[in-house]
Amino acid sequence: NDSHITALDRVSFNITQGESIALLGHNGSGKSTALKLLAGVLKPSEGVIRARGRIAPLLELGSGFHPDLTGRENIFLNGATLGIPRSEIRRQFDAIVEFAEIGSFVDSPIKFYSSGMTVRLGFSIAVHLEPEILLIDEVLSVGDAEFQAKSLARMHRFKEEGTTIVLVTHSRNTAQDFCERGLLLEGGRLVFDGPVSDMPSNHPLS
Repeated sequence: NDSHITALDRVSFNITQGESIALLGHNGSGKSTALKLLAGVLKPSEGVIRARGRIAPLLELGSGFHPDLTGRENIFLNGATLGIPRSEIRRQFDAIVEFAEIGSFVDSPIKFYSSGMTVRLGFSIAVHLEPEILLIDEVLSVGDAEFQAKSLARMHRFKEEGTTIVLVTHSRNTAQDFCERGLLLEGGRLVFDGPVSDMPSNHPLS
């Protein structure tokens, strides 16, 4: 079968340091593909992606964990994957565990964690390792309401500190609350790039 789908077609944009960008569009529009390309998870078949700074991808949280290793071991393994020195992971270790709310489970294998615990730990590792660029894929909907509020507060702190943020969301409200600029994708094409408040209000996002 030689049929193929072009997930993104001639999409081009620049993001300046400290900007908060919302990637919007309905399912299948290319949002998550764009984020995975920015994260380096996927390689573009055409074109070039350039990024300066340490990237923390909040994509499929916990998907890179090794189930037979403990939470403690996975924190160091995950940090190393992100290119973080062991000394920095050690310095942030207690804060990572506390934020993730996993308690004594830190020394249990990940395979015994609930899905919520796994996601919380993945989120906590990424946000404690002082990224310069945050890539977020609908992650603010994870966990219970209390953890969501804590996650959102951490995101706002990053924004205030000048971290560059790219947020994939279905929610126009989340985009307006969090981002000044919106990129609207439709069928893999970029159809709008400008203030979120100026985005076409009749456009479907789910």
